[in-house]
Amino acid sequence: MTDQEIFQKIAELKERGTAVCLATIVDAVGSTPREVGAKMLVCADGSLYGSVGGGCGESQVKSAALRCLLTTHKPEIIEVDLTDDLGTKGGDVCGGKMWMFVEPV
Repeated sequence: MTDQEIFQKIAELKERGTAVCLATIVDAVGSTPREVGAKMLVCADGSLYGSVGGGCGESQVKSAALRCLLTTHKPEIIEVDLTDDLGTKGGDVCGGKMWMFVEPV
């Protein structure tokens, strides 16, 4: 999704009264599936719009966003480490790290 589509979706979700969190890649080193600025929306029901890379990393971001929406209600920066040797068995490791700003909107 483009940034414009993300922000249009935020407006639509807020109009419906849906709790939503925005995750944005704010820094990355090494090989990563998406670039700085990529965004993903996470709704309280677990639905996603956009992408910050897929796989285990995106799952980690989803968990942080749900924690933000359902318990802390505070923004945070999380590190997504894609260098873990355990993932190489399936070939899913990119080899880099990304930092995400996760914020309720």
